[in-house]
Amino acid sequence: MKFAWLTAILLFIQPAHPSNDLLITHQGQTIAHISRSDFTIALPDTPMVDRDKYNQLIEEIDKQIYKAPVEAGIDNAGNIIPGQTGYKLYKKIFEEQFYTSFFSSGTANIEVPLLPIHPRVDSELLAHIRVQKIGQYVTYFNSANKNRTQNISLAAEAINNHVVFPGEIFSFNKVVGRRTAERGYLPARVIVKGEFSEGIGGGICQVSSTLFNAIDRTGMQIMERYSHSRRVPYVPPGRDATVSWYGPDFSFKNNYNQPILIRAIRYGGQVIITIYSSDDIDYKARNVPQASYQLSKEVSCSGVNTCE
Repeated sequence: MKFAWLTAILLFIQPAHPSNDLLITHQGQTIAHISRSDFTIALPDTPMVDRDKYNQLIEEIDKQIYKAPVEAGIDNAGNIIPGQTGYKLYKKIFEEQFYTSFFSSGTANIEVPLLPIHPRVDSELLAHIRVQKIGQYVTYFNSANKNRTQNISLAAEAINNHVVFPGEIFSFNKVVGRRTAERGYLPARVIVKGEFSEGIGGGICQVSSTLFNAIDRTGMQIMERYSHSRRVPYVPPGRDATVSWYGPDFSFKNNYNQPILIRAIRYGGQVIITIYSSDDIDYKARNVPQASYQLSKEVSCSGVNTCE
């Protein structure tokens, strides 16, 4: 394997360290134990660091210590949950420390320098953009269908608390991600090449359709949307947005001067999506027909091979 030798160096830590060793630590724990001789290119009177091995080393260290930031969110009670700062290897400082230690004598210790990664969405931003409701839409479904309910819940959770900044394009497929059994999605009715069948993730078209109508009410720019071939009962005719991982997507652009916040929940047999922003937003609302209280029994697609 490409990094087999490096992995062995990183994981094999001896209790006694000869004088040509470099010890790399993270939060008090040794994560790498390397020998200067393994990283030296022998040139007459001019020892040099092997840059290929060094680059592989910092790549592996960065993978080990990387911590992703966590964006702030809002819980079901309406309380703001603070975000968390992440970090990655501060490569410039690490290189300075590495070279200084490498050309010194005796065993040397390098504590991994960290570069903070701040969450894109923090508590202050959420407090600012949760003020004004600029759009909302509600659809209904039969919650007795447990598999469909599970898929709807997961898709709603995936887009809940998502913030779209000015000029940014939101993609339903990108934000929700691939619908797989490993991620908890269950088989439910879908359309494949014009025929009904059971497919993983069936039912999430109701979430994308609910989102489309909520967004359309805000007056934002719809970038991509596809309708089903036959009327679906959870939205008025022509007001649906079918999606599929390998097919159609629903996307829109925030063409306003303020970020917008998506709040999406599944409550009983309802999908409720609300769009918020700050008091400073200058938006132009559209009239959108409401969904009637009908239970979803089937899904169909138009112009695409597969829909969920």
